[in-house]
Amino acid sequence: MGHFLMTNSRDFAAGGIHAACGDGLGMLTIDNQPRRNALTAAMWRAIPDAVTWLIGEAGARVIVLAGAGGRDFSAGADISEFAQVRKDTESARIYEAENSAAFAALRQARVPVIAAVRGICYGGGLGLAAACDLRLGTASATFAVPAARLGLAYPADAIQDFYESLGPQMARQMLFTGAPVGAQALLANGFLLDVTEDGALDGAAFSLADTIAANAPLSVQAAKLALRAVAQQDADLLREADIVGSSTFDSRDYAEGRAAFAERRKPIFEGR
Repeated sequence: MGHFLMTNSRDFAAGGIHAACGDGLGMLTIDNQPRRNALTAAMWRAIPDAVTWLIGEAGARVIVLAGAGGRDFSAGADISEFAQVRKDTESARIYEAENSAAFAALRQARVPVIAAVRGICYGGGLGLAAACDLRLGTASATFAVPAARLGLAYPADAIQDFYESLGPQMARQMLFTGAPVGAQALLANGFLLDVTEDGALDGAAFSLADTIAANAPLSVQAAKLALRAVAQQDADLLREADIVGSSTFDSRDYAEGRAAFAERRKPIFEGR
């Protein structure tokens, strides 16, 4: 994904997770290409740190999540580690807590997160995509939740993301059967915002990200917080979203937006 110049970058988990940012556009890349971008325990742990760095230090107003190599998004958790990291109930709980922290980092990020999915998007990879705000996929992308075929269960918060993003029937079908589902079916049920040809995915993802980044950051953040509050039916979060939303009326960006409208020019937002 080289459509935009990334002026600031940092590797996490020895390069397994790569973060880069330029002009408010953040890029988060899953990179374990020999294993179809499966996530090791170190990579799961790195995702919250990478998201924090992208937003807090690099200044990302939106984040695009993708797999490295132009082939696959992610095959999910690296099963070759399971004999060590999921050998019993205690170790499995620790491992799943790290998975949940990665999902939460995307779900609770202040800025919108867009998943750009090509190829395989299975298991924990699908969990990451489901925790994103928006999802684009290629026509050849395939999605599956193979837990029932491995004899394990997913964390409850990941199930909630599946339920909300896939819808009740598709979530049940995928969890109960473990069978793969194609991109067109997930476009039809609303999991995917759009389906592109393989060569058009990067452009579509960054065009969407660029549109979001050009808008008033405080307004976009207030909208994401309010949407989360409604989805989770969380009264405390809804009150917080109301406060954040009200604060936009005193922001410089609101004044800039009004001035730009009156002057018939493009606004320049600073996030203040």
